[in-house]
This record gives sequence, structure tokens and C-alpha cells, in this order.
Amino acid sequence: MDGGDIYRASGSLRVASSSGWRNNAMEAFSRSSREDDDEEALRWAALERLPTFDRLRKGILTTSRGGGSEIEVNNLGFNERRKLIERLVNIAEVDNEKFLLKLKNRIDRVGIDLPKIEVRFEHLNVEAEAYVGSRALPTFFNFSINIIEGFLNYLHIISSRKEHLTILDDVSSGKTTLLLALAGKLDSTLKVSGGVTYNGHGMHEFVPQRTAAYISQHDVHIGEMTVRETLAFSARCQGVGSRYEMLAELSRREKAANIKPDPDIDVFMKATATEGQEANLVTDYILKILGLEVCADTIVGDEMLRGISGGQRKRVTTGEMLVGPAKALFMDEISTGLDSSTTFQIINSLRQYVHILNGTALISLLQPAPETYDLFDDIILLSDGQIVYQGPREQVLDFFEDIGFKCPERKGAADFLQEVTSRKDQQQYWARQNEPYRFVTVKEFAEAFQSFHVGRKLGDELGTPFDKKKSHPAALTTKNYGVGKKELLKACISREFLLMKRNSFLTIMAMVSMSLFFRTKMHRESVTDGIVYTGALFFTVIMIMFNGMSEISMTIAKLSVFYKQRDLRFYPSWSYALPTWILKIPITFVEVAVWVFLTYYVTGYDPNVGRLFKQYLLLVFVNQMASGLFRLIAATGRNIIVANTFGSFVLLLLFALGGFVLSQDDIKKWWTWAYWCSPLMYGQNAIVVNEFLGHSWDKIVPNSTDTLGVAVLKSRGFFLEAYWYWLGVGALIGFTILFNFGLTLALTYLNPFDKAQMVISEEARSDDDDNRTGGAIQLSTRGSSSGHRSLSGSGDEIRRRSSSSKSSYMTEAAIDAVQHNKRGMVLPFEPYSITFDDITYSVDMPQVTLSFGK
Repeated sequence: MDGGDIYRASGSLRVASSSGWRNNAMEAFSRSSREDDDEEALRWAALERLPTFDRLRKGILTTSRGGGSEIEVNNLGFNERRKLIERLVNIAEVDNEKFLLKLKNRIDRVGIDLPKIEVRFEHLNVEAEAYVGSRALPTFFNFSINIIEGFLNYLHIISSRKEHLTILDDVSSGKTTLLLALAGKLDSTLKVSGGVTYNGHGMHEFVPQRTAAYISQHDVHIGEMTVRETLAFSARCQGVGSRYEMLAELSRREKAANIKPDPDIDVFMKATATEGQEANLVTDYILKILGLEVCADTIVGDEMLRGISGGQRKRVTTGEMLVGPAKALFMDEISTGLDSSTTFQIINSLRQYVHILNGTALISLLQPAPETYDLFDDIILLSDGQIVYQGPREQVLDFFEDIGFKCPERKGAADFLQEVTSRKDQQQYWARQNEPYRFVTVKEFAEAFQSFHVGRKLGDELGTPFDKKKSHPAALTTKNYGVGKKELLKACISREFLLMKRNSFLTIMAMVSMSLFFRTKMHRESVTDGIVYTGALFFTVIMIMFNGMSEISMTIAKLSVFYKQRDLRFYPSWSYALPTWILKIPITFVEVAVWVFLTYYVTGYDPNVGRLFKQYLLLVFVNQMASGLFRLIAATGRNIIVANTFGSFVLLLLFALGGFVLSQDDIKKWWTWAYWCSPLMYGQNAIVVNEFLGHSWDKIVPNSTDTLGVAVLKSRGFFLEAYWYWLGVGALIGFTILFNFGLTLALTYLNPFDKAQMVISEEARSDDDDNRTGGAIQLSTRGSSSGHRSLSGSGDEIRRRSSSSKSSYMTEAAIDAVQHNKRGMVLPFEPYSITFDDITYSVDMPQVTLSFGK
């Protein structure tokens, strides 16, 4: 049945009744069916008369009894979304292709072209610098020397001692395995030359981070969020792209041609074209396709929280980008932790998407099963930075047979491709018995491919420049973000509110303060008594400050997710920083209220209610200042060890220069500037002025004209003027704004603390210079969400899709890294062997009494 036709339950019944099986009950049922059809036609007619904006927000939702009801597509409930997805894609393996064909048929019927992307790169070179041998090991000595050398290199006093390495060498192709290069996410420290174009447009003419979706091999998520919430937030930030404009044109043409679409398909397309929804229908669809429905409402989890399994987390990483509108997908090792059947299902769904809806996908997998390998149309074989083969999957074995290498019948093609260029494994595939074997280098393979008919055809295609006029207007994205600033801010506030938890630490410490500074032991008879009150006030300010220190760990825990989503253009830095500040304000009011109202009268501060609320207001701003300060420390440190160390040092300075540990009179003149820069100084002066200028302290000290409160202030070098309270409040507000502004700048311009490191042995480096086959090069991306993907000698397999909507496969051949005992990769640890034997694992089962009924 055509995808645009309306399903009519009564049609077959009318045909059957005409053959003599008619009876009274059937006639009544047919009349009822005709009435339903008439009502449905009336609803469609009413829907068509609406203005375009309203028409795109309303649809006819089929009920379980076969009828239909008019609904607002942006108000679909959970059960309505679930039932709609079940009707469209009940079994993902069977129904997804049918569903996509219905979508495509509806679009084709009115002559609308879907946007396509062709990605080219020519003469692309990627180079890096790295230390060689033991100099590359992450020891304390090397770390210290690297810092000194880096500083001297920056001053051009000495030259760099790093070895120059070529990762990609003059690669030219219509499409490529360079996932990060194509997605515009290469590390800034790498030297890149050559050209990368999308539909003939340079990378500077559009926003590649939003035109293409890069799916990392690292699973970086917020552990407290569920799978559904993670995907829904991603969909909300990425927006709907050109779906709404395409749907508006589609609806206009269907109305002009008097075409009525399938109601379920119509509701699906309208719902997925409506942005700003917290629960989007496209999220439910991706959950269904990836097999994540069973864990949709389970938290993702992390090292501290138990959540979903590793394989499910890998699928969440994939789904996080699939919910967006990107037409080009660059997917790095998405099968890690997945069984072969699940991998096959996901790759098959992606294949259906790219074939039917003209998508582009480049996928990297590890050791795929043969049936998964057969899903790809084209293959790219990359070894030692050079293209060995690129073309149809069916002809890759023919290419190697022409050179003299044959894949055994029982050998998987993927395993053969990753071994055939390796010095260690190549000889076993030599098929010319009448000719002696000699090692064929990668360079010779690459030159042979240029003369192979597939290579010549590819060269001819590259020789013809892409006609920019053929590029669809909606193919390339020129906006930095998928939705407006208001929607981004709402989405970030909604997520931050979801993650907030009440901190009980402050309540506990308030109870301690009540018992420590109990009013029955607090007197106002002398300056010494005033010093005790000063200590209580200092303790109050310090505890409010300490409550903000928890922001360091909470901020750093989410930084890796932030860097990933920032680089993928989910949202700007300010929309991430602002909600953490805004949502902290009501929490601050509650936290400070708990402290002040538990301790103020119990401790015995001045009973004037005005001074009570003035102390409360001051501590609110102290808390806000401290939160901003520690969030700034976390954003600049970017590592929990660095941030905690630096945060402790900052606290030490604040305590020493707060005016209580060291009075103003005891601070040396050359250190006075730090006293005036300390935000704690302003808070401490304001809170003691508020207390000691109260009526409880206005008694005259013997042998003096000063009141007891003024005498206490003088004894510790505090300011005596009442306006210092409001000066302190104003200073704290200024520091709060300054710290949060600094936080935004740090989030905008700083990258993850850890950087990608390259390690290579000295022997491998010398062999690599000779024939480009003897070295084992590894790029690790520890902690780097924006770092580059490794091109290692471990035989990673990479798949990709061509511009003609074909899926393609690419593998990097293994390199011979261990030819002698002292050759190979330099490991930053000493390897050990573990053996085990006769291990028994048992689980105690509870005694259960089973009863069986008839």
C-alpha cells in the first residue's frame, strides 16, 4: 500500500459483502464504517481550512478502535506517543524500513527533493609532534622537564625536542575515514593542510559541527539523568533543522493536489518538526530503533552511580546525536560493548536511513561480523596514513588479487583487509605460487590503486568540481545553534533544575554551631566577650563559604559532558553557566535561612529583628559569592586534583586576609592590596559592623568614651562606620558578578585539561622513516572531548558512506610493532600476566515453593 494512502478498515469488508456474504449485521457495520469515513473526511476538511501555522500543529490521531481524533501534535502524551510509535515501528528489525519508505513516498509524491551532502577532501595532511622512547613516558621527571621545555620553546630559547610525525599523508578521496577532520573537530595542536569541502563549500562557509554529527567512541554522559532525559535534552538543544520548512512546503503542495496523507505519518512528521518540546516524538523513535526502550527510564550512571550496562551506554552515545537533524554522521567505534545481533540491527537501521532518506554516514566498528560487514556498499582501507583502497565492497578483494593477494575462503573479508598490509601477516595471503613473495609496502599498494579501474574512476570524479548550484539550500547549516537563545536557556535551566539536590551538610553544622556558641555562655561584659562573638560571626561566614566549596566537585563532574556538547554546538557557554547561577539563588535563600534562623537567637546576637534580616541578606550574598568563586576555580582547574589544590590555597588566603585571623593592623603594607581584594574581608567587616553597632553593645566601656561594640571593632582592626554594612553587600554583589562572568569566559575559551598524547618507540620511528610499516603509532585521548581520534597500529576498522547514499567500510591495517624483544610500542606501565584455573562461581538461590493449579 502506498505510504500516502489512508488506511481504511472498512474497505475490505465492502468487497467481501458484495460476494453474497451480506447480512443484516454486516450492513449495519458497513453503515457504521461509512459514517466513520464521513466523519474522518469532515475532520480532514476542517483541518485543511486552517491557516498553515495552525495546520502544522494539528493532526488526526488514529485510536485503537480505528477511528480518529484531532490533536495538538506538541501536546502528545506519553501513552499517545508510545502507541503511535508501536503502530509505525512495532518491531524495529521488520517495520523500520517500511516506515522510512512511507516517509519517502509521501515526500516524493509531491516532488520535494531531500537535501544531500557530498564530502570531499584532497591532499589532506595531518601532522603532529611527539616525544620518542622513554622520553614519552608519563613520569614525574618527564612531566617537570616538559613544562620547562615548553616555556623555553615558547620564548624561542631552545628548539623543540619532539619528533615530527605524519598521521595522514597526502590523502585524496571523495569521502574519507577522517571522522574528526570531516566533522571539523581536529585538535588545534595538529598541523592540517589540504582541503575539505561539503557540496563544494569550504569549512568556513558553514558550521560543520551542526551540519555533521560526530559520535565519539567515549561515552560521556551525566550519570544522574535517565536515558530518555539524556536523548530528550539532546533533541531539544539540536532543534529540528529544516524539518519545519520542508513540512510546510509539503503540506502546501498536498493541499494544492488534494492529497490526504497517512494520518499516523502526518502526526509523526508534524510532531518531529515542532521544536522546544521536553518530550519529543523523535526521542521515542530513536529509543525504539536502538533497543533502549527497556532502560529508557533508568539513570545512565557513572563510576559512583549504578545505571545501565556498558552496551546500553554506548547506544545512548549514538542516540544522543541521531535525535538531531544532521544529515552527515561520523560515528567512531559505536559497537563497543554490543553483541553482534544488536550491532547488526543498529547498522541495518542506519543503512536504511542513508539509502532511503539520502543521508551520509561514516562508521567505525571493531571486529564486525560478516553479516554486518556485508551491509556496507563502499570500503576505504587506510594504512599508515595513506588510502590503500576506496570503492565498492564487491571489488576490494579483486583489487588485492590483481596484486597477488587472495582472501582464503574461510577468512572474513574484514580480518583479511586489516592484515594484508601488515609485514607480519601479509605473506600468508600471497597467491602467486610461481613468483617469489616480497613484502609490498603501503606506498606500493596506494600507487597500484591509482592505476586500478576503481581508482581511475574515483580520480575522474574528483577531477570534476562539485556544482554548488546543485547543493540543496537546507543541506548546509550556517547557524551556530539549533534553536533560539530563549529555548536554549530554558532547556539548560530545566536540566540544571533536574540535577539539583538538597545539601544537608549546612543543617548539621548549624546544629553544631548552636551547641558551641550557646547564649547561656555568651556574655556582653567586656572586649574579651566581644572577641568570642567575633569568632562566632567568623565561623558563620566560614561555614557559608565552605558550603560553596561543593561546587568544585559538582562542576568538574559535569565538565566533560559540557565540553562535548559545547563542541557539538548544543548550546553556548553562557546558557550553561547562567542556569547554575540562577537556580542556585533560591537554594541559597533556603540554605542561609536554615542557618540564620537556627543560630541567630540561640547564639545570642543582637535581638533587633532588623539586624537579623540584615545578617540573613549579607550571608545570602556571601553564599552566592562563594558558589561563583568555586565554580570559577573548577572551570579553570578542569581537574578535581588541580581544582581542589588550588581551591584549598584560595581558602587559605581568604581566611588569612579576612580580617579575623590577621587584623588589618597586622598585615604588612606590601600585602595590603591582597587584603582589599579579599571578598571575605568585605563580608566579615559587614557582619561585625551589623552586630556590634547594635543596641546590645551600646554600653560605655569604663575609662573610655567608646561603646563596647566600638571597642571590640577597634581591638581587631575592623571598620567603625555603619555604612560598611552596605559597602560590604555591594562588594559581594560585584564579586558574584565578576566570578560568574569569569566562569563564562573559562567555559568558552578553555579546553579539557588533559591533552592527547602520542607515544612511539625509537626503533619503530626509525623503521617508519624507511618504509612506513614498522612503527606503532598511538594517539590516546584521555579526558579530551575535543581531542582527535587515534590512528593506531591495532587494526581499527572504519566504515563510511559515500555521497550517493551508499554505506561504506574502512579499515586501518595492523602494523608490525613487535619484531624483536625490544621493539614495539612504549607502554607507560609494566605489563603483567594473570593466570587462573578451576574457578567456580555460584549464586545461592532462595528456597521457593512452587504450586501448580489445574
